[in-house]
Amino acid sequence: MSIGLAGLFAVPAAAPAQLADAPVAGIDFSDLAEISVLAESDPMLRKAQAIVNGDVITDTDIDQRLALVIAANGGRVDEAERPRLRLQVLRNLIDEKLQVQEAVSNDIRIADAEIEGAYSRVAQNFKRTPPEFEKYLRDAGSSPMSIKAQIKGELAWSRVLRRKVEPMVNVGDDEVQLLIDRLNAAKGKDEFHVGEIFLSATPESAPQVMADATRIVQQVRAGASFVAYARQFSEASTAGVGGDLGWVRAEQLNDNVAAVVTTLAPGNPATAVSDPISVPGGVAIMALLEKRQVLAADPNEALLSLKQISLPLAATTSQDDARALVTKLQTATQAMGGCGRADEVARGLGAEVATNDAIKLKDLPEALREIMGNLSIGQATPPFGSLQEGLRVLVLCGRDDSAVQAAAPNFDQIYAQLNEERVNMRARRYLRDLRRDAIVDYR
Repeated sequence: MSIGLAGLFAVPAAAPAQLADAPVAGIDFSDLAEISVLAESDPMLRKAQAIVNGDVITDTDIDQRLALVIAANGGRVDEAERPRLRLQVLRNLIDEKLQVQEAVSNDIRIADAEIEGAYSRVAQNFKRTPPEFEKYLRDAGSSPMSIKAQIKGELAWSRVLRRKVEPMVNVGDDEVQLLIDRLNAAKGKDEFHVGEIFLSATPESAPQVMADATRIVQQVRAGASFVAYARQFSEASTAGVGGDLGWVRAEQLNDNVAAVVTTLAPGNPATAVSDPISVPGGVAIMALLEKRQVLAADPNEALLSLKQISLPLAATTSQDDARALVTKLQTATQAMGGCGRADEVARGLGAEVATNDAIKLKDLPEALREIMGNLSIGQATPPFGSLQEGLRVLVLCGRDDSAVQAAAPNFDQIYAQLNEERVNMRARRYLRDLRRDAIVDYR
C-alpha cells in the first residue's frame, strides 16, 4: 500500500465537491450546430479563477498544485478524477489564502529564510538537492513557487493557531491520568497504528461529502497514495504529516471508527483502507498501518548482532555456476556451527565478512525479517543476492530483547495528544468562520 510519501507540505482543506453531470434545465443547445468563436484563447494566459478578499488565484496556481498531487500519486490518477481534483485544489488554495490573510491580520510574518529552510528539508526527503528538486518539480509540471506557497500557508496557520487557539484549550491533569490508568488497564489488548483523512460535512452536504470520500477510497485502493490524499484533502491536524495519527487503542477512537479499524488488516490497500465512516462533523477514512498489543513487547524492536558473509560474483559467472556457488555457500554456512567460525568459512570460500552489532529486526527487509525472527543464535539465513550484487548470508550472533519492552504511558505524550485533539476541533471552527466571512469572487 502506498502510505509513506514524505515531504509534500499541505494545509488542511475542505472536502471535494462532486461535479454536476446533468444539463442545466431550460437551456437547449440543439440549434447550435455551428458557432463562431469571436475571441482568441491563449492557454498560457494567467487567468484569475478566484479572488479571495482581493488576493488572486490563477489557472497557473491551480495547475501547478494539481501537478503536485498527480506526481505524489505516481501519475496514477484517472482522467475522470482530474476535474474533481482540480476543483479540490482550488478550494485548498482558497483556504490557504484565508489562512495567510489571517496570519497577516494578526501581524504574523513568515520569514523567507524559514520557508527556504523548510523547502530544503522537503528536497532532502526526496533525496535531492534543492536544484535537483526544482528540476523534478518542473518536470512534473509544477514549480518551487507552488510548494513554497504551501509551506508558507502551513507555517502561517500553525502560528495563528499557536497564538489564537492553543491558549484557549485546557487539558486537566486528572483527564491525562484517567487516560493513563485506562492504558495500563488495557495492557495486552490490541493497539493500532492508523492514518486518517477527515472531511467536514454539514447535514445538507453529508451525501455529497460521502460520495467524495468514496472516490478517494477507490483511488487509494487502486494504488494512489493515502498520504498524498491526506495532505491535500484532510481537515484533521494530522494532514501535515500525511494523516498519521500514530498508535491508538480502540477506546481512544470514535465508536464508529473503532468498530471499523478493528476489522482492518495491514499490508494490502483492499483490507487496510476503510470505507468512508460517518462521524460527528463529517466523514472519516482510516488506514491501518500496523497492529500490536498495548504495552506488550514488540519483537520487531529486538537488537541483533549480525555477521554478513559476502561472496562477489564475476561478471562472466553463468547461471549454472551461480547456482553451484549458492549450494556451496549454503552448505558451508549451515554447517559452520555459529559465528565463531564465520571468518574461517569465509576465507575458505573467498568471501568477505562484515559485522553489525546494533541493527533492529524491524530495519531489515521484510523477507529477511521473517527469516531472522525464527533463527536461533549461531544460525544463518539462506543465501540471497544477485549476479550483479553477489551472494550474501547473514549469521545471527546475538539478540538483545531488552529493547522490545514497551514503555509505560508518558504523561507529556498523553497530554499533547488530548491538547492536539481539542486544538484541531477549534481550528476547524476557526477556518469555517473565515470561509463564512470571506468575499470570494469566482471568475
